[in-house]
Formats: sequence, structure tokens, C-alpha cells
Amino acid sequence: MQIFSKLFITSSLCFAMSLQMQTMNAQNKDVKMTNPLLQKSTLQYQAPDFSLIKDEHFKPAFEYGLKVHDQEVETIANNTAKPTFQNTVLALEISGVDLNRAAGIFYNLTGSNTNPALQAIEAEYAPVFSGHNDKIYLNSKLYNRIKAIDLKKLKGEDKKLTEYYLQQFELAGANLSEADKEKMKKINEELASLSTLYGNKLLVARKNGAILFDNVADLDGLSAAEIDAAKLKAKEAGYENKYLIGLLNTTQQPLLASLKNRATREKIYKASWFRAEKNDEGDTREVLEKTAKLRLQKANLMGKKSFAEWKLQDQMAQKPAVAMELLAKIAGPAVAKAKVESKEIQDLIDSQAGGFKLEPWDWNFYAEQVRKAKYDLDESQTKPYFELNTVLEKGVFFAAQQMYGITFVERKDLPVYNPDVKVYEVFDEKGTSIAIYYLDFYTRDNKNGGAWMSNLVSQSHYLKQKPVIINVYNFSKPVEGSPSLISFDDVITMFHEFGHTLHGLFANQEYVSLSGTSVPRDYVEFPSQINEHAALDPEVLKNYAIHYQTKQPIPNELIGKIKKAETFNKGYDVTELLAAATLDMAWHSVEKESDFKPTLVFEKEALEKYGLLVNEAPTRYHTPYFAHIWGGGYSAGYYAYTWSKTLDYNAYDWMEANGGMTRANCERFKKYILSVGNSVDLNEAFKDFIGHDMKTEPYLKNAGLSAH
Repeated sequence: MQIFSKLFITSSLCFAMSLQMQTMNAQNKDVKMTNPLLQKSTLQYQAPDFSLIKDEHFKPAFEYGLKVHDQEVETIANNTAKPTFQNTVLALEISGVDLNRAAGIFYNLTGSNTNPALQAIEAEYAPVFSGHNDKIYLNSKLYNRIKAIDLKKLKGEDKKLTEYYLQQFELAGANLSEADKEKMKKINEELASLSTLYGNKLLVARKNGAILFDNVADLDGLSAAEIDAAKLKAKEAGYENKYLIGLLNTTQQPLLASLKNRATREKIYKASWFRAEKNDEGDTREVLEKTAKLRLQKANLMGKKSFAEWKLQDQMAQKPAVAMELLAKIAGPAVAKAKVESKEIQDLIDSQAGGFKLEPWDWNFYAEQVRKAKYDLDESQTKPYFELNTVLEKGVFFAAQQMYGITFVERKDLPVYNPDVKVYEVFDEKGTSIAIYYLDFYTRDNKNGGAWMSNLVSQSHYLKQKPVIINVYNFSKPVEGSPSLISFDDVITMFHEFGHTLHGLFANQEYVSLSGTSVPRDYVEFPSQINEHAALDPEVLKNYAIHYQTKQPIPNELIGKIKKAETFNKGYDVTELLAAATLDMAWHSVEKESDFKPTLVFEKEALEKYGLLVNEAPTRYHTPYFAHIWGGGYSAGYYAYTWSKTLDYNAYDWMEANGGMTRANCERFKKYILSVGNSVDLNEAFKDFIGHDMKTEPYLKNAGLSAH
């Protein structure tokens, strides 16, 4: 899943118009009155009115918003009154309304529905926004005002918000000398530009990496619907009677599990692996190498040995060594199990007189056959039971109703940015409306890979704002008239991303900066991973797993097989994830610039060093297309998925020991985890929920790695 990170820590509603704003010239007043981005939306809960928003609105909105926000910040910093929470921290928290509204909508669109005009604006404003952020967080007057506030006189969220801002200023470099602040500004501007450039290059690489096939026989093993979709994709790209297979953002591609032609599998796998290292406009290596060096320079400027040491200061792990220790405890058993799985697959290949050594493009195809042999289960049996909209409404929504009492009503009257987007209104158990929820299911060439949750409007009691949330996916769009069938892995992805949505829906904070998913990276995946377990709850599964043709629910026998196979292939799954996490930490733990090497050499040596260079089980993300860490906010943070999963398994064990995912247990989870945002000590909140600190053993047990 990748979650939307605001460029600005400051939030979403203007507290008071400054004196300077009242004297703005007539031209800017005209912009304010005519630009929909500069006005509070009149739609329910301030949901964006996409019917009014045009590409040409963004630059004027940014210019106006930047000017107003600069004036607001200067007014706060130059206030001659004694610093208080209200005139300093709160004033900062609620400043920048126009800029944040425009930027939030903009970055949602550049991630999910971009175009050349938006890409050009993104490239132009990346250094501008970086400079604006630095103007705030490197402002000595502002920092000194916050430091002067007596924390002992504050309590609750007021105290937490003040502590939060102090930490953000210090992490940004507020204590640096003026000369070093100037260096930091230049580094940040360049990093912002490089991040945007990386993202645009990766879009090119993904689009150009699509594989064209002339002969339908090459696609033997795909369903008729999948072949029709590939034919339509080719036609849309200008190729009649051919078949185009697009790439997802991961190393492995879903269709590899079905394709019988080994040469086809190899062609698709290699297109994925080499997509961003072809010495063309989609090659990302130079950009990411510059990024890694600049991040080290930034950390050194802050007095830290490595970027990871600087980045983890406000995370649950706090130190890179602690994060790496957890990865190492799991890596050994995971690789050992992956090798057992590899032997099972190789034995199967040999028994079929295959005459070849297992390669990564073979793994998923033959793993399906092993699963069939061991559990009498394969994806072709289960996929007809997982129709996308049925999974959503009778699975994800049904589970949410059972666990938390919330319900959903589709809204077709609210405008959307793409015809494929769906909208729902969310109601609590009393029938009170609590949120608006958008879904964008299908992959497009102008959409970033992966799946994520974003807040279009964040919850805040102080601002009287209810959440407006979106989940974005990259499922293959079926040909019109065909069902949208997804794999069980995709089902889990839907429950996962909706777990983030629950975290946003149940936010119960005064201030946006502490609300909902505004928590450390290594905590934010915890609520989403807990929600994955609902997909296999017997009552939930029987409700949504309905055959798209016969309309019959999934048989108990098949449910039993799915449950028995739950830890199947976990060695591979965990190894590819840990390889990516370790790779991320290796790039960002470098302490001397001379220790950086060319991308491919660095990756190979890092994986070898940590025992994770397993040829047939490659890293989930190869460095050149590892968007999470080079453009997605997870730099020195991809370990977060493993850290959060460990929290998840600890919490799930507690639930199982206390009756399962019952309404009472889920309400307890909501009380201690989902509703607190970042307003409390999260380690304490976790311990309050289950009664002890996080342990590694539940991960190994639940993933089936204990014996390895």
C-alpha cells in the first residue's frame, strides 16, 4: 500500500486573516473568488468538486496560497505578545488553508490520474514547496516561540501538538547555524526535484515496459477475460489484433502464476526487472544515486552518521540497529523456509521432466501446482468466487458493519476525477453520517503503481471537519460485460487498504497533525494489517465469496483448503519483503559517500551481506523501481511493514485468545488503536490493548516460520 504524505505539517483551515491578507491587491482577490481550489467546497464534508477543478487552476492557487501562508507564518513569528499555545502552536496548526487544500487535491491527481500538464507543474513546484517548508521549519523566531511555551502548563492534545511541532522543527534543522540552514535548503530543494523526476521517469519505465505479443498462443493459461483485456489494451495503444500486458510496480507479476509458456513468463519477468535500467528516459539509476548521496549529506549536516539514523528518530524503532535486529530475527527462518519451498518446486519440475533449473519467472507458476498437490487448491478454483464489487460490498463493508457497526450507501451525485471512481457515504451504528469514501479500482498508464489510502479532507474536531477518504488500487479492468475477478491476494489488499480507511474514519482528534493515520511509518501499517484477518473470518468469507456465475457461496471444503494453505509460500513471501526492507536500510545506512557504488553493484552486495540474495526468490522491489523509498516517503522506512506486521500478529494472537474478531474485541481495538491517532504514546496504547510489549515469536508462529 503506499499512504499520502502532506508536504506541509500545517493543516487545513485559516484561523484569522492577517492584516497583510486584507491589503492584498485586486488581482489576487479575483483569483480567490474564481478559483475553486481557493474556496471551501460546498459539497458534503468539503469533498472536492472535481467537476469544477481544471489543470489550469493549480498554479494560480499555489501562488496565492504560498503568499498567504508566508504572511500568516510571518505574523505568528513576529508576534510581540508572549508565546502561548493559542497564538503560536495553534495559529501555525490552522494556517495555510488554501495551500493545503490545493496541494492535497493536486497530489491525489498526480498519483492517480496524472497528465503532462500536471507533471510539468509538479516538477516546477517541487523545489518551491520544499523551500516554503524550509522557510517555516528553519525559522528561528518561530522555533524560539514554540520553545518558550511552558509544556508543564499544557495537557492532552495541546501538549502533544506542541511536542510534535518542537520535534518537527528540530528534525528539520531549526538548531542549525544560519550557514548550515542555507545548505539544508539547497539540499531539500534538490531532493524534492529529484523525487518528482524519479516518479515521472518511473511512469515512463512502467508504460514502456509493457510487453506486446502477436500470438494468442503465447498467452496460454490466461482466462478468456484476461486475454480480452490484453487485446483491448493493445488496441488502445494502437495495435490491432495483438495483446499487450502491462506491468505492476512489483518484481513479480500476477499473470506469471497462470502462463504456461515458459518463454512468455521469462519475457514478462525480465521486462519487469529491467524496466528502469535501459539507458533511456525511464532509467532511474542516476536520479536515485544522487538522491542517496544528498540524503547522506542532509543527515551529516544534522550531526547524524547516516540518513537512517536521522530518519528513525520519530519512529517506533527509533534506531536503525533496532529495526535491523527485527529483520534479522525473521530473515534466517524465512530464507530457510524459502529454500525448502524451492526444493519442493524443483522436485516438481524434475518429476515433469522439465529439464531446467527453477528461475524466478517459474516460481509462481509451479508454486500453484505445489499448492494444488499439497492442499488440492489452486487459484483457478477460488478466483470465480472473488468478484471485485461483491468483495467490496459483501466482504469489506460487511466485515466493517459486523466489527464496528458502520454502513455504506453509494453516492452517484458527487463528482469524480475519473469515470471509474466510486463514492460512498459512511454511517455509524446510530445512522449518523460520519464520512465520504472514494474508491479508484483500476490500473491506468497515468496512475502510480500499488495501492494506497489518502485523506482528501482530514478529521478535526477543532475545525469541525469529518474525513473524506480515498482508496486507490491497480486492478486490471475487465472488458465491458465481463466480471472483475481478482485473486485472494487482491482480496487481502482490499481489506488491508480499508484498514487504513478505518484508521481515518475513526479518527477522534482535535487537530489534523495528530489525526487518524498521522502516526509513525512503522505504526501506520498495523491497523491495516489487523483488518486483513477479517477476510478469512468464516462468517465474512461466506458472505462475499460467491461464485459470479452460479451465485452459490464458497463451499466449506474450499474454505478449509484456503485456511490450511494460509502459510503456504510464506518463506518466499517474507523473504522478498525482507530483501526489499534490508535493501532500503542498506542504502540509507551508508556513512561515507565513497561507500556508495553503482546501483546494481550496491544492491547485489547488500543482499549478499545479509543473506538475502536468493536467485529464485528476488526482492519484492528491485532498486531502480523501488518507488516506496525513492519517491513514496518510505526512505529508511520500508522495514515498517515488518514492524507493523509483528504488532499485528501480537494483537491478533490476543484477539484469538479472547474470542476472535468479535464486536467487543474490535471496539476495544478501536478505543486503544484506531481512534487515538498520534495523540497518545503509541507504545503505551499498544501495551494497554494487549498487556505487553511487542514480541517476535508471534510473527514466526503465524507466518509458519517457527520450525525453520
